[in-house]
Amino acid sequence: MDDTTGLKAPCRLVTPEEVAHLNEHGWVKLKRFVDPDVLARMLELAREKMGEDADSNPLKAGMAPATDGEAQGVLAYFNAERSGGLGNPVLRPLIEEIGKSATLLLGRRTNTGSAVGVRYYNDFFVPKLPSTKSSRHGGNGATAFHQDYITFAVDRTGGMTFWIPLEPYGPEAGTMSFVSGSHRLGVLGDYTTYGGADALEVFPELRELDMSEQMNYELGDITVHTHLTIHGAGANAMDRPRWGYLLIVQPEDVCWNGSPCPNFDTTDMAQWTALNDERFPLIG
Repeated sequence: MDDTTGLKAPCRLVTPEEVAHLNEHGWVKLKRFVDPDVLARMLELAREKMGEDADSNPLKAGMAPATDGEAQGVLAYFNAERSGGLGNPVLRPLIEEIGKSATLLLGRRTNTGSAVGVRYYNDFFVPKLPSTKSSRHGGNGATAFHQDYITFAVDRTGGMTFWIPLEPYGPEAGTMSFVSGSHRLGVLGDYTTYGGADALEVFPELRELDMSEQMNYELGDITVHTHLTIHGAGANAMDRPRWGYLLIVQPEDVCWNGSPCPNFDTTDMAQWTALNDERFPLIG
């Protein structure tokens, strides 16, 4: 994982074959992508924020502790905690380096022929908690099949999520599966409008596409999926958290579409405002 200066980089660069796989399938597994030493430091950071059980971080405003196995105002499928990556000396170099690969995976050009870059959008620690234990934060259920795009309140596609497991995991940990080619079907709505069903039930044409197996991640492996790609995950059947980190990126010319958004403060923004301030720096 050495770069051209001889300094150790936190991750490698994607290959042309990996770029082609994302374009074809809407997702790609990047083997041995992140330096294991960086992952170890990330796991330390996550445990400092969330505790060894990944459930000891403070409850957020409006969140009620779980009762009878359910928590109010929380996600059912993981316990998300903002990681503050832009200001963190461990995470910022990784974010910057991932930006180089994200630009290649985006594969867009301006009318002058230069590459369209990517912007940082958000990053989180996202442990999936054990399904066999009660949880203050929820986050211990399966992840219904869904599409991410509509949740980010942006005006164009091209965004991607880099999903980084911090330890080796297999299906028993509740790892993801992807519906290959589903990114070509366009915007399929927000999962909260599915009436308790998931995308595979609401859009039966998805069942005509190939489904990947649940991922097996060796240490350093990650997956990347576009925000139009349908994906889901099982529950975590282990007796410990499935520690993960996700980095969300968007094309550099992305704008806010005017919708309410929990991911950033829109108080002083007008509809169609470009996301080009210090909260959304170009990376890579």
